[in-house]
Amino acid sequence: MKNGEQLSIKRKALDINLSPDIYGTIAEIGGGQEVARAFFQAGGASGTIAKSISAYDKTFSDHLYNQNRPGRYVSDERLNLMLDQEFQELIDVLDAEKKLRSRFFVFANTVETLNYSKTNQGHGWLGVKFQLTPGAPVNKVIIHVNLEENDQLLQQYTLGALGVNLLYACFNYTQDSGQFLHSLLDNLDTDRADINLVSMTGDNLKHIDNRVLSVQLVKFNMTNATMFDRYGNVKQPSDMLYKKNVLAFRGSFRPITYAGLDVLKTSFELFRRDKMYTPETTLSMCEITVNNLLYEGDFDEKDFLDRVDLLNAVGLNVMVSNFREYYRLSQYFSQFKIQKLRLVIGVATLKNIFDRNYYSDMKGGIMEAFGKLFYNNIKLYVYPIEDPETNELVTTENMEVSERMKFLFQHLVTNRMIVDVPNPDRDTMKIFSRKTFKLINDKDPIWESMVPDYVARIIKDRELFGYQKQDNDE
Repeated sequence: MKNGEQLSIKRKALDINLSPDIYGTIAEIGGGQEVARAFFQAGGASGTIAKSISAYDKTFSDHLYNQNRPGRYVSDERLNLMLDQEFQELIDVLDAEKKLRSRFFVFANTVETLNYSKTNQGHGWLGVKFQLTPGAPVNKVIIHVNLEENDQLLQQYTLGALGVNLLYACFNYTQDSGQFLHSLLDNLDTDRADINLVSMTGDNLKHIDNRVLSVQLVKFNMTNATMFDRYGNVKQPSDMLYKKNVLAFRGSFRPITYAGLDVLKTSFELFRRDKMYTPETTLSMCEITVNNLLYEGDFDEKDFLDRVDLLNAVGLNVMVSNFREYYRLSQYFSQFKIQKLRLVIGVATLKNIFDRNYYSDMKGGIMEAFGKLFYNNIKLYVYPIEDPETNELVTTENMEVSERMKFLFQHLVTNRMIVDVPNPDRDTMKIFSRKTFKLINDKDPIWESMVPDYVARIIKDRELFGYQKQDNDE
């Protein structure tokens, strides 16, 4: 956007070409030279492009960027090697006068577009290494994109537009992360590209938290989900999930309490009994939907970071998604060729899943939804609740199901596609996150009895969820 007007790809490229101090290299592998083409066709590129290069042969690519060490070609590792190598060459080759008056950049991408038989998924890594002022420290922005068109030429066009948008955003929008992200899809339909990772680093970008960027991608419908490992690092979903056993537990985690930890503990113990279980290939994950990140009508970044920080501090991976329905969550996981998927839900949620009205917008209704939900190697782990009137434990054995759904329900239970989580802690299952959160904000110390001591210490030390240290706090 410029003065409220969305600029065309040609106009963005021309604006960069006409900037007297922007100068650099464009290196592209695997998807044509679409980004370089956009700048050359816009006009005036001779004052902007020091070099363009495309190393298609893998031997040449290794020779230039990897010194024949083994590694994947379409990866963030290869992209970083390209950016570093090309930027160093700019510094080494150009004279001192050029360095004093130029903002250097390197744009690079490494991409896999559709093959002739259309048997693969188009995707790629794009990045920019750049200076915002001549001679200043270098910044770096990296994105990963899935190319959604079913046509190679369309994917190449999308790639070219993304590259121009990314380079333009690096020089114009780094002070506003929301505008930066929105601009990446300028002149592109949102269903043409799925941007599921953005990483921004450098002295001029210290004000940006990459975790917030990633969840904004979901909020802005630029991707369906984003992931963080147990250390808080933003991860590309396919790298994190490929051929893994996955245990996913949806919740608000605001904060995680004794009850939430017991759900994770007991469901994981159940998962460990599976004959195919191996510790090194099993991943447990807490999933938060974007709806749970909306607070008082807007996205509360501090609230989100509090949740991620706390879950990471207790050693948990985190996923943020826009999947309201569980069948959509199941379908999302299926694309990564995971070995087994276990979705952990409560009895109350299971009742909603068997409500036919929940699927009124689907032509095939509940049967279509269940066909997508229960694909190969998936099970629902159901954590029981306590009936407040009778104090009886409600499980799949005594849960109320409508007459029209009973036979389908029994079929899934009998074939162990729906499984009860055994041995729940009945002393903690009445603890709810929303009540704990309210007590923290009300400064009622009783909240500390609802979470483990180490969780309470983290909340107090980092002043999470509105907690404010008192004079008598250690």
